[in-house]
Amino acid sequence: MTLRIGIDVGGTNTDAVLVMGAHIVASTKNPTTRDVTSGIVTALADLRAKSDFAPEEIGAVMIGTTHFLNALVEAHDLTPTAVIRLGLPAAASLPPFTDWPRSIVEACKGQAYMAHGGHEYDGREISLLRPDELRFYAREAVDKGARSIALSSVFSPVNIEGELAAADIIRGEVGPEIPLSLSHRIGRVGLLERENATIINAALRELAERIVSGLSAAVVGEGITAPLYLCQNDGTLISLEDVRQHPVATFSSGPTNSMRGAARLSGHSDCVVVDIGGTTTDVGVLQGGFPREAGQEVTLAGVRTNFRMPDVLSVGIGGGSRVRHNGARVGPDSVGSELRRHALVFGGNVLTATDIAVAAGHADIGSTRAARRLSRSTVDAALERISHEILDVADRMRTSSAPLPLVAVGGGAILLPKRLDGFGGVVRPDHFDVTNAFGAATAQVSGEIDRIYSVRESTRAATRDEARFDAVDRAIASGASPASVEIVEFDEFPIPYLPGNAIRIRVKAVGDLDFGR
Repeated sequence: MTLRIGIDVGGTNTDAVLVMGAHIVASTKNPTTRDVTSGIVTALADLRAKSDFAPEEIGAVMIGTTHFLNALVEAHDLTPTAVIRLGLPAAASLPPFTDWPRSIVEACKGQAYMAHGGHEYDGREISLLRPDELRFYAREAVDKGARSIALSSVFSPVNIEGELAAADIIRGEVGPEIPLSLSHRIGRVGLLERENATIINAALRELAERIVSGLSAAVVGEGITAPLYLCQNDGTLISLEDVRQHPVATFSSGPTNSMRGAARLSGHSDCVVVDIGGTTTDVGVLQGGFPREAGQEVTLAGVRTNFRMPDVLSVGIGGGSRVRHNGARVGPDSVGSELRRHALVFGGNVLTATDIAVAAGHADIGSTRAARRLSRSTVDAALERISHEILDVADRMRTSSAPLPLVAVGGGAILLPKRLDGFGGVVRPDHFDVTNAFGAATAQVSGEIDRIYSVRESTRAATRDEARFDAVDRAIASGASPASVEIVEFDEFPIPYLPGNAIRIRVKAVGDLDFGR
C-alpha cells in the first residue's frame, strides 16, 4: 500500500504524519520556522528517523499552509498589482478597491482601470471589447510598476469569452512574463467580491512562485520525488501549477485539514470540530464529512470576497495563551512558537494555558514541579474561562438545538474538560494533536460547478445532469480516480428576478487521488 506524507504548517507548529491507508505510521510536531521550508525539512527528517522509510516508497506529499493568508493579513510580500474591469458603460458606480484597507492597497501599489466589455446574466454582451483601450491600460499599468494584472468582467462566470479575449489582447501587449488572474476562475457570480478575490490572487502570484519552489526543494532535498500537492480551502488537493496561478485557493487549508482529519479519526461525519492550536481556537461544523462552507461573502483582512472558504469562527485561546489575573483572563495574546522558551513547565517565566493543563493533570509535559506551585483557585479559574470562551463560539456555530457531537483536536485539546454543557461528552480521537496533518495526508481531489443556467432552452433535469457531469469531469481532470468520484454537494436556487426561468446550480464532486497517473 502506498505511503503518503501529510504536513500542516501552522502559525505555531509544523505537524507531519506518515500514513499508510488510514493508519498513522509515525508523527511529529516541531515549531514553525520563519522561512517555513527549514521546518518542513526538520519534520521530514523526524518522520524518517521514527519509521525509516525509503524515499521511493512515498506516493505523494500533501502540504497545508496559511502562509498566503498571513501575507495578506500582515500586508507584506504583495506584488504590485493592477486591475482591469470589463463592464463600461455599466458597473462604474463602485470602482475597484472600494472599502479596501489602505495598508493593503498601498502594499500592492494598487492601480484600477475601467474598460468596455462584460455580459448580462444570459450571456448577452453589455458592450464590445475595445482592444486599443485594453492595450493602453495594460501598457500604462506596467509602465507605472505593476508586475501582475487582475482581470474581472461582469457576469464572467456565466460567459467566460470576454475575459479570455481580453486576456489574449493584454498578453499580446505586455508579454507572458506579466501574470494574469482571471476572475471567472477564482470567485463566484457577485462582481465586487469576485474582483476582490482576483486582485488578492494577483498580488500573491510572486510569493506563490517562491513558496512553491521552496516547498519543492525541501521535499526533493530529502530524496522524495513523489508528486507534491497543496491543500485548498474546501479540504481537497490542488497541484503546484494551480497554486502558482491560484494561491488564494489555499487560504484556509489549516482549519479545513483539521476538520477533515477529525472526521476520519473520530468516525463522526456530522459534528462540531474544535481545533485548539498554540495561539487560537478554530471552530467549524462538519456536514457529511466536509466543512460547512461560508455564505456568499467572506471578509479576509478587511476585504470582502466570495471564493470557497469553510465557515469557521476563531477565538484567541491556545496552548501558548498567556494567563493573567489569577486565571480570570486567558489570551488573546500568546507566546506562540516560543512556548518551550517561555512557559513555566519549560523553565520560563510566563504563565500559559499549557502550564494550567499540566497543573490540572490533563497533560504530562515538561517540569510538573513548576506547575504544582500554581494555586488550585488559579487553575480552576483558568480552565473555567477557557471552557466558557470555547463553548460560546461552539454554540454560535450551531444552526439548531439538535444534539451534535463535539470533537476536540489540536495540541491544545488537552485544555477542554471531558464534558461540555449542551454537547455532552467531548470526543478526543487518537492522534488528536496531529489531526491537521492527517487531514492533509488523506485529502481528496474535487471538481466544482457554480453557474447560472437558463432553463428556457432545455429541461430542468437535463440542466442538472449537465452540471453534474461537468463537476465530475473537473474532478477527474484534477487527478481523481474516475471510479471513486461521487457528487457530495448539489444546490439549486431559482432566480425569480431574472427572466428566462433562470436557476443557479452549485455542484461539488470529489474522488480519491489516482496514484497511478
